[in-house]
Amino acid sequence: MTAKRDRFVGAGAQLVTEVSINFGSSLAGLVIPVVGSPVVVAARQIVMACTVLPFYRRKLATLAWRRMWPALALGVVLAVMNLTFYESVHLLGLGVAATIEFLGPFALALATSRRLLDFICAGAAAGGVFLLTWSDGTLNPLGIGFALAAAAAWAGYILLTRRVATEFPGLEGISVASVVSLALLVPFALATVDYARLDWGVIGLLLAIGALSSAFPYTLDTFILRRITPRLYAVITSFGPVVAAVFGWLVLGESFAILQQIAIVAVCAAAGVSIATQRERPRSDLELTAVAIP
Repeated sequence: MTAKRDRFVGAGAQLVTEVSINFGSSLAGLVIPVVGSPVVVAARQIVMACTVLPFYRRKLATLAWRRMWPALALGVVLAVMNLTFYESVHLLGLGVAATIEFLGPFALALATSRRLLDFICAGAAAGGVFLLTWSDGTLNPLGIGFALAAAAAWAGYILLTRRVATEFPGLEGISVASVVSLALLVPFALATVDYARLDWGVIGLLLAIGALSSAFPYTLDTFILRRITPRLYAVITSFGPVVAAVFGWLVLGESFAILQQIAIVAVCAAAGVSIATQRERPRSDLELTAVAIP
């Protein structure tokens, strides 16, 4: 009974993180036209760093390149992933951008698969994305390019996060990655910010985005993954694009044609079916990493 209750609580907490992340992304969609994506991403990383750095106690003797490179690479990937995703949100809208970005972890989950069902699901997801981006007969190549770059970065984030989690104690790895990400993003933010447009309302939104999209969900993930399997975690995450579309509609006033609604559901359903029917014990480390979509 206790194990069942833990799974129920963990699954519920995972749904809460999906709501938190996508609500934060919808708020980002409001602020990006005001201050720009680099400022929003930098603010998000500042909040994240302030959350994890107090728990990090570094030792100079351990700062060797051979040991540190995964955390440094993770910081670069974090910066690229968040910046390209928010640029795609600005150009495509939250629902479309989140759906395309999800192709990254989905492709990683299928990387070693040879099942016919997975190929069918991959084809369904690809068809859904085509419908989503071509439903009105027009394309935004730059926005799609940013979303695909975010998808590739998300796949890299998954692989690097697993390595960092296994090689660094506690929050050491993510702390280093946060500092690296900040070092890359702050110069862009300072160069592009319009200080005249910064007021307490905008600053409050930036802090909320950092808390909702980074600090809260990343902290809660530790609690969640101790209670549910990586596969259940990934299945719940596969419905992220639907949650994103709902917040795009509620907060940003985005509208979706019938074909676009079908496309978003098709991508989520394809990912959910494929991941839910994976073996309980993946044969390779890559498979284990792939189903543990963060």
